[in-house]
Amino acid sequence: MLYMKMYMDKKIAALFDLDGVLIDSESIYTQFWDRMDALYPTGVDNFSYAIKGTTLPRILDTYFPDPEVQAQLRVHLREQEDNMVYRIFPGVVDFLNALRSDGIPTAIVTSSNNDKMHALFAQLPGFRDLFDAVITDSDVRRSKPDPEGYRLAARVLGVPSERCAVFEDSRAGLEAGRRAGGKVVAVASTLSREDIDGRGDIIIDSFKDFTPAQLRALFA
Repeated sequence: MLYMKMYMDKKIAALFDLDGVLIDSESIYTQFWDRMDALYPTGVDNFSYAIKGTTLPRILDTYFPDPEVQAQLRVHLREQEDNMVYRIFPGVVDFLNALRSDGIPTAIVTSSNNDKMHALFAQLPGFRDLFDAVITDSDVRRSKPDPEGYRLAARVLGVPSERCAVFEDSRAGLEAGRRAGGKVVAVASTLSREDIDGRGDIIIDSFKDFTPAQLRALFA
């Protein structure tokens, strides 16, 4: 029993946001929501950045309460995502394979819906196999910055949330990771290092030079 407890105490997991962390798509969504804000003005400064990390239902309910506008936005978004080309950031696949070789379980925790995820996995054969779990907007009631998604992923993986590292690029996501209770790796892709400074335990520019050993060191 003591041996098992010591083993579990050393076990860690890696939890990843999707857009802007694993997939180079944030600029596409920024342009999309800028266009939607021009069509259906919200009056919110930097609207496309204010909603990053937020689920679609929350965006619609908060900023576009008119049911007709919501329906039109869903059509626009579906057309956008049906034609979107998903590109994995350099270094991501190598890092995920290294985590698997090192016995570190992984999960995606995204505000995206299941339709988008099916399309993405169909476009990127083998990518789904790199993760032990995928949490989408249908699995949670509260979107980021609430930590519900990350805490759920930890439970699914069987690892205490304080032993999980969260990889995020948005302010809402970084706050969700922090509130989940583990370590937070801030990825300087969507926002600059200056914008996310102090919001994570460590900042990385990409996964190309990051290793499982460096990840484990955060928990030392």
